Amino acid sequence: MTFRNLPRGRGNRPEDGLNSVLERNIELLTQRRRQQTMSLSRQDRIALAITRFAGSMAFIYLHIALFGAWIAVNLWPGAPHFDPTLLHLATAASLEAIFLTTFVLITQNRMSEAAQKRAELDVHIGLLTEHELTRLLALNSAIARHLGVSSEIDHELEELKRDVAPDAVMEKLENADF
Repeated sequence: MTFRNLPRGRGNRPEDGLNSVLERNIELLTQRRRQQTMSLSRQDRIALAITRFAGSMAFIYLHIALFGAWIAVNLWPGAPHFDPTLLHLATAASLEAIFLTTFVLITQNRMSEAAQKRAELDVHIGLLTEHELTRLLALNSAIARHLGVSSEIDHELEELKRDVAPDAVMEKLENADF
């Protein structure tokens, strides 16, 4: 039997293979991303738009056309040369590079902040999951003991049932030599 042939639980939608909880979570994440984008300041939205455009092929094509035409006009024999040494072109390109770098850095800072928030959320979810799994392990162990079921890994279960101290883990990781 393949996974596609497995019976679906309540709330699953056969047409897309997603259950209702997953769909709800995706919708919540999408709404949150929209809200975050809408809450950006006008300056941040402008910087984001410029960075998006500067990172597109349309930007490349535009520069090929503009720089190519500028160079061709100024180096073509017999054409009126308004920048024969291409010094104005080099100055304009340098200024553009300075501004584009600034816009990219602004966008990277914003993305870094968002990544940091996601990383902290991941740590919180991981700690919550570890806590819940520890409790489930303790419950399963108690049920097995009550039913008189034993296993060759009972000695490992006692250690696994202890809560993990997040501070100790973080300190150990910070002091580890990688």
